[in-house]
Amino acid sequence: MPTVYSERLWPAAWVWAGGVLVALTLGVVFVPATSIPVAVVVGALALVGVFLLLRSWSPVVRVVEPTPDAGLWLQAGQSRIPLAALGEPVELDEDGMRAALGPALDARSHRVTRGWVGSGVRLPVTDPRDPVPYWLVSTRSPARLAAALDAGRAVGHDG
Repeated sequence: MPTVYSERLWPAAWVWAGGVLVALTLGVVFVPATSIPVAVVVGALALVGVFLLLRSWSPVVRVVEPTPDAGLWLQAGQSRIPLAALGEPVELDEDGMRAALGPALDARSHRVTRGWVGSGVRLPVTDPRDPVPYWLVSTRSPARLAAALDAGRAVGHDG
């Protein structure tokens, strides 16, 4: 599956630090009730659990070609949409993203956002049969994602 753009929305350092502190605290809590080796094992298992949990909360945003004849698609988390069904991307900085998620939010929109990623892209849906007016996707690189989407749509219209 050829990929034009790919980004995993990993949590910010402060989220990881909080998860590690919780895991280590869980290990320390077991010291009085058991032995130190058991507490170390519990702490290590808790660290693995924190990593797996935070990884599951970190969607991938990518522009891909699932098959050679299908054209390019935007995949955000578990959702996919063909680029042909999307309009011009609008890059959003932190203030723009805050407004898009607040007073300017349309409840019918499709959102793949994470609080630890301040910027994003707003993508109007141009398919008249789709009840979703736009997609709102978090990204740390709005300009790169928008450029990949523009280039992908240009190729889709030419080919």
